[in-house]
Amino acid sequence: MEDLIQNLYNLDNKVAYSCLKELEQIAYTSNEVYKFFETFVEMLDNKNSYIRTRGIVLISSNAKWDNDNKINSIIDKFLEHIEDEKPITARQCIKSLENIIKYKKELEPVIKERLLKVNYLKYEDSMQSLIFKDVEKILNLIK
Repeated sequence: MEDLIQNLYNLDNKVAYSCLKELEQIAYTSNEVYKFFETFVEMLDNKNSYIRTRGIVLISSNAKWDNDNKINSIIDKFLEHIEDEKPITARQCIKSLENIIKYKKELEPVIKERLLKVNYLKYEDSMQSLIFKDVEKILNLIK
């Protein structure tokens, strides 16, 4: 497990992505990955957008096991990535909210409030409509 976590930082993105997918699968069936939650939170501050995205994905895939409400305590930091400088990371963050709201209903109001404030204009025209659709999908799940 430690090797998979370490390889999330691998400079070879294929290796890192493979580890991400494996950890994500484990997280959906077991709480084994949850014990590395703090590592995923640290990834949110990484200068590399791929690493930030991996942290986002693994935080949300562990929402099911978050009995300690760790996500609740870092939700503001997490939601900053809704408007990440990299639109792909922003889209992954928005999409990952589906799993968070599935298991953390109490976070719906703060998530909704943040989604309603998204500044689409900061992104290139080609990405604005995609991000808008991602946001709309999550807002429709909240209602």
